[in-house]
Amino acid sequence: MEKKDNTKKAGGIFDFVSIIALAIVAVTLSFTFIFRTITVVGSSMYPTLRNGDRIILTAFYTEPEYGDIVVTSQPCEDPIPDVLVKRVIATEGQTVDIDFNQGIVYVDGAALDEPYIAELTREREDFMGPVVVPEGHIFAMGDNRNASTDSRDDRVGFIREEYILGKALFRMLPFGQFKIG
Repeated sequence: MEKKDNTKKAGGIFDFVSIIALAIVAVTLSFTFIFRTITVVGSSMYPTLRNGDRIILTAFYTEPEYGDIVVTSQPCEDPIPDVLVKRVIATEGQTVDIDFNQGIVYVDGAALDEPYIAELTREREDFMGPVVVPEGHIFAMGDNRNASTDSRDDRVGFIREEYILGKALFRMLPFGQFKIG
């Protein structure tokens, strides 16, 4: 009887270890091929994202749309970081203009409703608009407009869609603040 109990315990332990191992493999494969994690560096996406926030993005991202928060690895000149987290403002064929006196961004002549920005757009960087977004590119800006190096800066410029690593889905860290605005 005691041998049967030991066999039953060993079988239970094996089942538990198998489930844990399978879960680890599933999570590893998911974060290798489906999802990615990125740590936000800097304050360019404040107040939506803060320095040190850890976000999860999907690798299956094909059509950029206005308002998407994307992560790009487009090669840029130093001292720009290799990976940028920015919001899509316009896609190919759209015209972007910015009234720096009023701080308003226009796409195809319509003022954007941007409740997510820290403050109105006053910093020109290298922007000389209006500009038309070329095919296969996006125009992206940080939410902290006056402290963001983005498509207004010649070192970044229009971002090629092929360099977009993915779209931010939600914040993983800090805990309790999962939603991305």
